[in-house]
Amino acid sequence: MTLLDSPRLTASTEEEAVEQLHALGCTDGLPVIVPTAERVQRMILATGLDPNMNLGVMGPMFGVATVEKVCAAAVMAGCLPDHAPVVIAAVRAVCQPEFDLTEMQSTTHCTAPLTIVCGPARHMCGLASGFGAMGPGHRANASIGRALRLAMMNIGGARPGTSDMALHGHPGKFTYCLAEDEEGGPFPGLHTQFGYSADQSAVIITGAEAPHSTMFSGDADDPDSYKQLLEAIALVMANPGSNNVHLRNGSFAVIMNPDHADVIRQAGLTREDVQGELCARATISLGTLRRIGSKFAQTSDDADDKLVHVLKDPSRILVFQAGGSGLYTMVTPSWCAGPHQNGVVHAEIELDQACEVPGMN
Repeated sequence: MTLLDSPRLTASTEEEAVEQLHALGCTDGLPVIVPTAERVQRMILATGLDPNMNLGVMGPMFGVATVEKVCAAAVMAGCLPDHAPVVIAAVRAVCQPEFDLTEMQSTTHCTAPLTIVCGPARHMCGLASGFGAMGPGHRANASIGRALRLAMMNIGGARPGTSDMALHGHPGKFTYCLAEDEEGGPFPGLHTQFGYSADQSAVIITGAEAPHSTMFSGDADDPDSYKQLLEAIALVMANPGSNNVHLRNGSFAVIMNPDHADVIRQAGLTREDVQGELCARATISLGTLRRIGSKFAQTSDDADDKLVHVLKDPSRILVFQAGGSGLYTMVTPSWCAGPHQNGVVHAEIELDQACEVPGMN
């Protein structure tokens, strides 16, 4: 086996090792798998990459995300070797300057990376896109999202109250990962919007709040039902307390359940149609902004009934299908700040790089 370069800790038992990792602040507060050299080596082999390969720099402490260090985070999170290429892609994505990781990790806002997995990797890695896709019970979703968080903590140096200044945080800061239900959805794979072919795999990542529930029952026999659905979603997007309303940048993820996606399908709308409609409909009046003390409204002499769009770029609305059938679509507002307004990023999942992983003795 290749000799790994990271500093080593020693412990006489697994239990002692886990307690040592907790004491050093290397965990997310939950128990972890001890990243022994053998386990990390197996994870590295599954990537097919050199362990010292630099995947990017992770703020706020500007640690270098090598393949070895990221694989150690994947082991700790409970990932299987099959999950490693997705974790590698997620780290590559958030290390892109457009994601503003340093500022995002340090903000007082509760933002967390929402990882959307697209393409064949969804099936190869066992990711869930149906009922409860963002909740408990799905190993791949939970462990892949958690691996990214542990990398952000242990490589990026984000620690609550010192370098991670989120006032409250949210549960997505433990893990926030799901797959697109491309086969059931009304649109081509979300990754094709970013230039990937349908048979490629990719992660699409945006900095997101916790999901905001959008209830819609509708009338299946009403051909204009889609307008009511889009209006309901747009009203949630224009929540007066969200950063998007005040900063008018950032992004949204709109996660449609199959029933709501079918309303869009029956209306014959494309993803671009939906993005444009939502961008046009998601507005708030200057009067409302003034009532809540928005500094944006105070700089304007326009009348109270003038409407302001909460998002300037419709392509920053990530619209896709996931979840179980029913009444609810989920909307995730975003942070909107940073030099690039915490933009949407993406990276290819390279599935053909892996070496055969030997069995454990």
